[in-house]
Amino acid sequence: MIVSFPAGIQPDAVITLLVLAGSVLLFVSGWLAPEVTGLLAAGLLIATGVLSPAEALRGFGSPAVITLIGLFALSAGLFRAGGLDRLRALLGSDAIRSPRRMILLVTTVVGPVSAFVPNTPIVAALLPVLESWCQRRGISPSRVLLPLSFATVLGGTLTLIGSSVNLLASEVSERMGYGALGLFSFSPIGIGVWLSGSLVMVLLSDRLLPDRGLNDDDLVADLASSGYLTEVDIPQRSELIGQSLHDSRLQRRFDVDVLEVHRGRERILPPLADHTLELGDRLLLRCSRNDLLRLQQEHTVVLAPSADPADTLSTTDAPTRQRTVEVLLPSGSALTGDSLGNLRFRQRFNATVLALRRGNQEVRERLGQVVLREGDVLLLQGPKDAIRGLQANNDLVVLEQLEKDLPTVNRKGVAIAISVLVVLLAGLEWLPLVAAVLLGTVAMVATGCLRPGELQRAIRLDVILLLGSLASFSVALEKTGLAGALAGALLQALTGWPVYAALLSVFLFTTLLTEVMSNAAAVALLIPVAGELAVGLGQPPLAFVYAVLFGASQSFLSPVGYQTNLMVFGPGRYKFLDITRYGLPLTFTMTLVVPLLICRHFNL
Repeated sequence: MIVSFPAGIQPDAVITLLVLAGSVLLFVSGWLAPEVTGLLAAGLLIATGVLSPAEALRGFGSPAVITLIGLFALSAGLFRAGGLDRLRALLGSDAIRSPRRMILLVTTVVGPVSAFVPNTPIVAALLPVLESWCQRRGISPSRVLLPLSFATVLGGTLTLIGSSVNLLASEVSERMGYGALGLFSFSPIGIGVWLSGSLVMVLLSDRLLPDRGLNDDDLVADLASSGYLTEVDIPQRSELIGQSLHDSRLQRRFDVDVLEVHRGRERILPPLADHTLELGDRLLLRCSRNDLLRLQQEHTVVLAPSADPADTLSTTDAPTRQRTVEVLLPSGSALTGDSLGNLRFRQRFNATVLALRRGNQEVRERLGQVVLREGDVLLLQGPKDAIRGLQANNDLVVLEQLEKDLPTVNRKGVAIAISVLVVLLAGLEWLPLVAAVLLGTVAMVATGCLRPGELQRAIRLDVILLLGSLASFSVALEKTGLAGALAGALLQALTGWPVYAALLSVFLFTTLLTEVMSNAAAVALLIPVAGELAVGLGQPPLAFVYAVLFGASQSFLSPVGYQTNLMVFGPGRYKFLDITRYGLPLTFTMTLVVPLLICRHFNL
């Protein structure tokens, strides 16, 4: 059967449109991980003959991706050598006595640092420091953690290396013939964005940031209302044997919710108040970390062993050799999407999961069967050496600062010098950015600031796969003429509009799109269209490229809009609308300010 197409529409263009539409649906639905969606799209474009393998995969060898790999290594070396210890000490200072002052400090100091260091490791490193400060001051973490995320997002627009999205935008712009972006090409606009955004964040913090309370014994949140999910067994000589939940002191002395009782293969669901407990019963509890530890110490309950005997932590270990810490699953963690049982967590990390907590959402599954998600908080117990090892793991973020595990300082000056030298060589254009970053990476390893094994662990493979595969989007849009066709349709709609209004429309559309899909995907899709639109309007293409670049970075409306928002969502015990409430004025301000700054920068 021969398929006919309307005049002017080529089969390759139809195929590309279908692949891109399907990719957008997958990005929005989250059914597949973003990097898997990108690989699927690239594979389909090759399989259907729209792109050759070289065209579809050229992004994996692009300077932007290679530069990003080097930046991951540079930042890892900087953190390992203690290059940001002074920043952590500054934020943890007792001289800061109010949330507003802390937010002011975060926006003025952390923002510029994130212009040169990827924001994800910055948030991971500073999260425990801010939580500790909140604990000492009796201030809810919800008053300061969201501004930490937003400040790194704003700071990421100050330089080309502030965000992986910036590097991708430069790559697409160069491929379209508009020229690559320099290290400080859009810094004048970024400074205005950073200053105006910081002002809005500080002024509105008291009114719009929620106060979720603080538990005196917990650095993360008040677990009395949401708590951890854990499984326990009733051991011999437990005072619970033969008593009902109503008569026992389990719920009188401790703030514990019994969600289910398992007796052999029988599953007993609420109401459970009058149910008599027996030896060997397994209880599914929701409780605070402190209550869980007290129940263990008094031998009222014992942690339920996992299916694998090797996954049960020995109770004979001396308490001094064990640490109990909370860890967060950050965005991009390889552990998400699988259960603790399938992951064989104990063998993998030499630490036992005592309990799990998921924001304000109630989890009613058995612990070993819970499918992990980004933002989950796990309560772990393990040897100190195992906990130290977790601090260097990209899949988990330790939410408690171990005083004896702070980085050694004998390489601090070297790491800082290497990082500064990389910026100077690229900023003064004495070396291409990719060359400066690669030489800096080698210097980090050669001077002992970073070990080769740590270099490999520092690279975020999910980000590399996403950026490399997304290059096929822009190539297909340009090759099939879809970019020009879509730009022509927009041109008809925007004819007669002022340049400011056209830029505002592009910026706002990009911003809204990044709230429901990957910001890297939005850049790969929209820059070819925006560039063609600028040519049709007789305006500099880079002006519209900047509108897309900044729009893709202003993710302030939802926890899933940006990975750092998700990282603070659980520890801050935020609700979805908390992000929107605080981020909406910021988004409105950016929508007005960014197009204006672009117009002034290009004298439009």
